[in-house]
Amino acid sequence: MIALVQRVLEASVMADDIVTGAIGPGLLILLGVHRDDGTGEADWLARKCAHMRIFPDDTGNMNTSLIRTGGEALVVSQFTLYGDAARGHRPSFTHAARPRKARQLYERFLAALSAELQKPVAQGVFGAMMKVRLINDGPVTIMLERKPTSQRLTPAHPHR
Repeated sequence: MIALVQRVLEASVMADDIVTGAIGPGLLILLGVHRDDGTGEADWLARKCAHMRIFPDDTGNMNTSLIRTGGEALVVSQFTLYGDAARGHRPSFTHAARPRKARQLYERFLAALSAELQKPVAQGVFGAMMKVRLINDGPVTIMLERKPTSQRLTPAHPHR
């Protein structure tokens, strides 16, 4: 699972010319689901987004989390984060999860993030064409990825 996390002063998302989610200061999270992802990746990434210290503290250093600031979160599904354009000029999306699975894990991520923040999370419309507006703060943009369990390397055991 991959998240493009942007610290924002404000952000909103529209589908069919209707605003479906809007926030003030906080995080805009563009979320992509890998075909091999499971609930563990969704839960881990939600915790990471909520606790990542990318907001300024009293001295101006990035040392404060979204939870600590009381900021808001807007999550937008974006399968194109798994686009592979290494060959040719048209991206391949074979690594992105199929819509049914992606929706389930997107919703799991939303629920987990909402639980971490102890408040509702604004969102886009899964699978819809959307327009996203934001005022990036900093700018601060961080790419987070939790590889599916099947793709993680097992640690070496030198004593065996």
